[in-house]
Amino acid sequence: MMALFNFGKKKEKDSNCCGGNCDAESIAKAKSTKIEGAFVKVLGTGCTKCNQLEKATKEALQQLGMDTTIDHITDFSQIASYGVMTTPALVIDGKVVSYGKVLKTEEVVGILKKARE
Repeated sequence: MMALFNFGKKKEKDSNCCGGNCDAESIAKAKSTKIEGAFVKVLGTGCTKCNQLEKATKEALQQLGMDTTIDHITDFSQIASYGVMTTPALVIDGKVVSYGKVLKTEEVVGILKKARE
């Protein structure tokens, strides 16, 4: 009797290590959300650093007198649709303006002013 082994091939999974679902449907939904979504977004899992960036962004918007909703995106496939692999990240008008660090309120103010020029 001969045993057959399948070395070198890994079974593909439907989800990634972070628990997100990266199938074609979720990626298409993420891309449409990216295009149609809010003006300001914080991308991150909801950790302390992500929440600090959201707070600094809210404070910056208040200082500038801007009435803007901030979307906090925690879905991995939506975050990945922006090309972001290091969070927290800040997105303004659909463009990633910062990733991988917590910005101070003053830094966000500067970025928002520049985006509005």
